[in-house]
Amino acid sequence: MQTETLILVLVCFQLKHYVADYLFQPAWMLRGKGSVRSPGGYAHAGLHAICSLPVLAIAGLVAVPMLLLAAAEFVVHYAIDYGKSALSGRVHCGPTTQLYWAMHGGDQLLHQLTYIAMLYAAITLR
Repeated sequence: MQTETLILVLVCFQLKHYVADYLFQPAWMLRGKGSVRSPGGYAHAGLHAICSLPVLAIAGLVAVPMLLLAAAEFVVHYAIDYGKSALSGRVHCGPTTQLYWAMHGGDQLLHQLTYIAMLYAAITLR
């Protein structure tokens, strides 16, 4: 994969993440992240997986590997968000505390590492 394509894929993952996490996440999705019985967390993780499909196509993947990586992202994204929600519910910290931002940053870091892993997989699966 050429350097320009690598950079384009990483930029697209960043844009996708911003849109899915901050623009297309209504309150019902936010409320549902901490419960395995609520559809919100699943819908949010599904949105991320679906929005990754065009990015993976830019990376040069074909249907089966693309769908497998999107499915893996769904599982990992859901687990990261569920874990953060479960931890947040136990420590009860708000957006004016360092712990809140440390958890938010950790959550975002894990998502970004997921994209790096997906890019690595895309390179090796091509």
